[in-house]
Amino acid sequence: MGSQWGKDKTYLKAKQSGYRSRAAMKLKEIIRRNPVIRPDDNILDLGAAPGSWLQVLRELTKGVIVGVDLNPITPMEGVITITGDFTDPAILARIRELMPEVNGIVCDASPKLSGQRSLDQARAIELNSQALNVARLVLKQGGNMIMKSFQGEDFSWLYNQIKLDFYSVRTYKAQTTRKGSTEMYIIAKNFIGNQPNPEEFSLDGSA
Repeated sequence: MGSQWGKDKTYLKAKQSGYRSRAAMKLKEIIRRNPVIRPDDNILDLGAAPGSWLQVLRELTKGVIVGVDLNPITPMEGVITITGDFTDPAILARIRELMPEVNGIVCDASPKLSGQRSLDQARAIELNSQALNVARLVLKQGGNMIMKSFQGEDFSWLYNQIKLDFYSVRTYKAQTTRKGSTEMYIIAKNFIGNQPNPEEFSLDGSA
């Protein structure tokens, strides 16, 4: 990693600041430009490993912070971590036990990349769709969401789906995004609510 990122100013700044990855600097920039996390919000981080966003979130709010990832997350003070698939009903049940209410959701998750742009984008959109379905199940009415996605032929479909569930939706491309990347963040504010009964809802988006 040293040879790959040694001259990357964002990586070096993140490391010098004690963050686990350069992604921390992206979240700090996103929040500075889009202040959607309040000082007492309970935040759910989907795809949280290695935990740099959790570090930033702990600085932003005194609320409950829960991070979920398929890979184990090195423990940190003041943060609850869960190892598992966030689409698993058992994991969702655990989240509900830990969080009396969810005021915000962040998702910086990416699928395993194949190198084929169209395939990778399709996989990313599917992951985004699953995260959106989790939001529909656990996010409090009026809550906010930050989600990483990738531009491509299915991006407009995802964007329009999110617009059905939030009063305000916009895109944001971080200045720290690597050149040539199609990475794009979706900032969704003020969740409409009207959530379906969890017992009647499937995470594939069907009733």
